[in-house]
Amino acid sequence: MPKCDARVDAYIGRSAEFAQPILRFLRETVHAACPEVEETLKWGMPTFMYHGILCSMAAFKQHATFGFWKNTVMIDAAQDGAAMGQFGRITHCRDLPTKKVLTAYIRQAMKLNVEREAVPKSLRASRPAPKPPLAVPDDLDRALKKQRKAAQVFAAFTDGQRREYIEWIAAAKRAETRQRRLEQAIAWIAEGKQRNWKYMNC
Repeated sequence: MPKCDARVDAYIGRSAEFAQPILRFLRETVHAACPEVEETLKWGMPTFMYHGILCSMAAFKQHATFGFWKNTVMIDAAQDGAAMGQFGRITHCRDLPTKKVLTAYIRQAMKLNVEREAVPKSLRASRPAPKPPLAVPDDLDRALKKQRKAAQVFAAFTDGQRREYIEWIAAAKRAETRQRRLEQAIAWIAEGKQRNWKYMNC
């Protein structure tokens, strides 16, 4: 049984339509090659863990990316400086290596992690720092104080889970939309639901 993270389901679900089959293919290939892999989100991107960070993928408005954490010490791993990751700007599954080749790369990366192969400091790419916790908007804070159960659940959420609700509410362009989202958020939180609970079927 794959060790899936519902946040990755949600990430794929809200990605651009062209990117969704790419992300699903990459996810399935990683799980098939490394059944013990675990999923998480790091720097806002779906990341695969196996004795440390193995690889990660991301979707943007017009392209997707995929890369190995230790690509600089991997043999024959493709390098493309045009985009983050090793395979350039991916707009279709055909832009990727075949499943057989990709599987070989994944297993090579697995071996490096198991053997604790270190990446020389001179080859380490600079990576963005994790986002700081967001301040809770005043209207959400007031609403939580009126609903004790929701306040308790929200306080127990991880920073990432709270961030998803805060960003969803903050993204509303109209006051009416913001109020609807606020009311829906309080109802879902009181039920113990994360923002993207509908996607948690992995």
